Amino acid sequence: MFRHQKELQFEVKVERPDPMLARQIQEVLGGQFGEMTVMMQYLFQGFNCRGEEKYKDMLMDIGTEEIGHVEMLCALISQLLDGASPEAQAEAAEDPAIAAIMGGINPQHLLVSGLGGLPTNSNGVPWNGAYIVASGNLLADMRSNLHAESQGRLQVARLYHMTKDEDVRAVFRKMLARDRYHQYQWMAAIQELEEKNGVVVPASFPAEAEQEAQPHAYEFWDLSEGTASSTGLWATGSAPDGTGDYVYLANPSSKGQIPNPEIPSPALHHDLDAKKVSSK
Repeated sequence: MFRHQKELQFEVKVERPDPMLARQIQEVLGGQFGEMTVMMQYLFQGFNCRGEEKYKDMLMDIGTEEIGHVEMLCALISQLLDGASPEAQAEAAEDPAIAAIMGGINPQHLLVSGLGGLPTNSNGVPWNGAYIVASGNLLADMRSNLHAESQGRLQVARLYHMTKDEDVRAVFRKMLARDRYHQYQWMAAIQELEEKNGVVVPASFPAEAEQEAQPHAYEFWDLSEGTASSTGLWATGSAPDGTGDYVYLANPSSKGQIPNPEIPSPALHHDLDAKKVSSK
C-alpha cells in the first residue's frame, strides 16, 4: 500500500522560466536512465523479490523514494514552464535573446501536458518499460541498479552545468547527493551478495558443466589492432574469486567450423540455385 504526502522530498523552485531547460530535464525524468526507470526497476524488483526480507525491504524503500523524485522533477518542469504560454512566447519574440530560449520549448509541453512534465525523454520519445531490469537474480539486478544510478547521476551532473539558475542547481545538488548514496548502497549490496554466493552470475550453474571449456574462462583475446589492452588487470591479473589467473592471447585461433547452411526449399523463393552454389 502506498500513501501520498503533499510535501515534496526537497524544496523545488526556479529563478525564472526556462522552457529549454524543462525540455532537457525530461531526459532525467522519462529517459532510459531517468527517474521513471529506476523507480519502476526497483519497485518491480521489490514486488518480485524472494528470499531474505531485508532485500525486499531495501528495494521497496528506494523504489518509493524514487516515486518522490519523479514528482520533484514534474514540479521543477512545471515551474520552468510557467510563463511559457503561446501569448508569452509571442511577446518574448520581441527580445531576440529571450526568443531563442523560448524557441527551444518542447511543443508537447504546451499541446499535450498543458505546461507539465511528460513521461518522455528530452526528444519526446515515450518512456519504455523495456528500460527496466528485474530478473529475479539479486546480484544481477543489483549490478544493473548500480549501472542505472551511475548513468542517471552522470546526466544530472551534465544538466547542472547547463544552467546558471541557482535554485535549479540546488535541486540538482540534492539529487546528486542521493544518487551518490544510492551507488554506495548498491555497491554494499553487491559486496554482500558476492561474499555469499561468489562473483559470477548465476552462482548456481554447475561448475562441472563448464569443465571442458573452463580454460576459456580466464583468456583475454586480443582481436583488434594494437596491444595496449595487454597491460590491463583483465589480461594480467587473477579472477576475483581466486579460481585462476588470466592469460593474454595475442593471436587467438578460431575453434569452430565454417558455417555451411543447406539451400532452403524453392517454396521460400530465395531464388538460389543449389547446383551452382554447391559447385563453388
